[in-house]
Amino acid sequence: MDDQNKNLILATVLSFVVIVVWFLLFPPPEATQDPNAVTASESTQAEEAAPMTPTAQQATTTTAPSAAAPTVQADEPAPRLQIDTPRLSGSINLRGGRLDDLKLKDYLTDLDADATQVTVLRPETERDPFYALYGWIPVSGVDAAAVPGEDALWTVQGDGQLTPETPVVLTWDNGAGLVFTRTISVDQDYMFSVSQGVENTTQGTVSLRPYALLRRHGIPSDLKKFFVLHEGLVRMSDGELEEAKYDKIEDFDTDDREGVPAERIEVAESGWIGFTDHYWMSTIIPQAGFRSTAKYFPGRAIFQTDAVLPALEVPAGATASSDSRLFAGAKEWETIRTYQNDEGVTRFLDAIDWGWFFFLTKPIFAVLHWLNSHIGNMGWSIIALTILLKAILFPLAYKSYASMAKMRELQPEMEKLKEKAGDDRQAMQKGMMELYKKEKVNPASGCLPILLQIPIFFSLYKVIFVTLELRHAPWVGWIRDLSAPDPSSILNLFGLLPFAAPDPESFIAILSLGVLPILLGISMWLQQKLNPAPTDPTQQMIFAWMPWVFMFMLGNFASGLVLYWITNNTITFIQQYAIMRSHGFKPDVFGNIRKSFSRKKKAEGK
Repeated sequence: MDDQNKNLILATVLSFVVIVVWFLLFPPPEATQDPNAVTASESTQAEEAAPMTPTAQQATTTTAPSAAAPTVQADEPAPRLQIDTPRLSGSINLRGGRLDDLKLKDYLTDLDADATQVTVLRPETERDPFYALYGWIPVSGVDAAAVPGEDALWTVQGDGQLTPETPVVLTWDNGAGLVFTRTISVDQDYMFSVSQGVENTTQGTVSLRPYALLRRHGIPSDLKKFFVLHEGLVRMSDGELEEAKYDKIEDFDTDDREGVPAERIEVAESGWIGFTDHYWMSTIIPQAGFRSTAKYFPGRAIFQTDAVLPALEVPAGATASSDSRLFAGAKEWETIRTYQNDEGVTRFLDAIDWGWFFFLTKPIFAVLHWLNSHIGNMGWSIIALTILLKAILFPLAYKSYASMAKMRELQPEMEKLKEKAGDDRQAMQKGMMELYKKEKVNPASGCLPILLQIPIFFSLYKVIFVTLELRHAPWVGWIRDLSAPDPSSILNLFGLLPFAAPDPESFIAILSLGVLPILLGISMWLQQKLNPAPTDPTQQMIFAWMPWVFMFMLGNFASGLVLYWITNNTITFIQQYAIMRSHGFKPDVFGNIRKSFSRKKKAEGK
């Protein structure tokens, strides 16, 4: 076997390994538990160690009733405060003053005509409850009944609609000398600012710790469960990023109090904590140091993240306040980068799951985003990015293809060595090494571009899969979502026959090839024809089947990734053809195609 064919086989095997490993790492989504089973309302245990530790006894506890602090039973509808911004809609539940209803105006659940707006936060009465709560922990001079609990009914000052131009102020009077306020504002995107205040009209000093938390009932029903994607806890603590999937949160160590983790993080300067989904995220961002905690309550399958701020000493007749922010929205690269660079949210871009190859995925996406800002279409931007990457790697490609052309020139010399050495493999190898040294040819140089393509392939797959900017991004015609597989199907002649393509999750979907996977197979097949088929029958069979195996295996990959691979193969074909011709070797593409068909006819004749 000559070294050029060895390189080709090695390249094929490496590519095959990439695809096989990818399928092992990214299995189809598994069924998740029904989160609707959890609908009971949990309340606050007023103690410093744990601001939220719901128990069966506490589930029926409400704040002590008074004229100034009315309470509402859980089965009664609570009044709501509307939220209306250019990008958000929803409401604030005045029972507990919780943010539990938030939708994204710019994003739909899918591309169907009846699609609804994406929901980020949901109340307890709906599927997948997920909401933000704020409150106070008594430290000294006040007991738990004197602070607003989860079921306390807050009142609104003013007209009662939250917009970027009109912040709202909620108040709660405990009837015993403490008046609590909560001032909420929101910007043009996804950031809420919450200022928690207290006025002390008693005769003594009180000490309280404000807190903010995010509570999620059950594992989200739309959890992807892909190895390549992180969904679950995400927090930054003084520059240290931590991620934990929901199954890991369930295994967090706890002490003797239900749901109170033994391990906590004291954030000295800056950080944030919350939950991240595929494309959406909700995080609490305190303005100063805080105690960061993640919890799981197994009895009710509740996941929770807390940010407990430093205690406030409030003398008689004085007021005090504490500020924090809440991000609840889409993980848009540009928006999050603005919060990081202009508004001081430490390493906020790391909330996007860049993966192990972050040193590649970050710059690759930055370039892709820049190209899209000028081109205006993500599909053409992917093609432009591929051309740019091939241009960067061109010096290596040139050296590789030049070496391949040189080795073609040495074929007669190599054949003579084989005849001379006979069955003496050691003599054959020694003679070939001397020939390579004499002619200054490196047979391994052809593998380097392939090896460099592997991390680029992984990184681009990660970028296409996790970044919001590729979601529902159209290219041309039938490609309406570059983050999804090609929706066309050869089984219905690409829409000419009057029935739909099979469901992508069905077994038969592997036979439902779209236009892009077929073009991918053809591009790989043509790339093979730059070189004559190897003489060994086993090698011939591997090379003959490999493009079509890849075509089927990649049929359900994201259209954006298949588009990248087609473009890459096309550019590689052009580069290799041009470089080999410039070094005196003219690839006989059409001749190699004819020979491949003639071999098939001979094999059939036998």
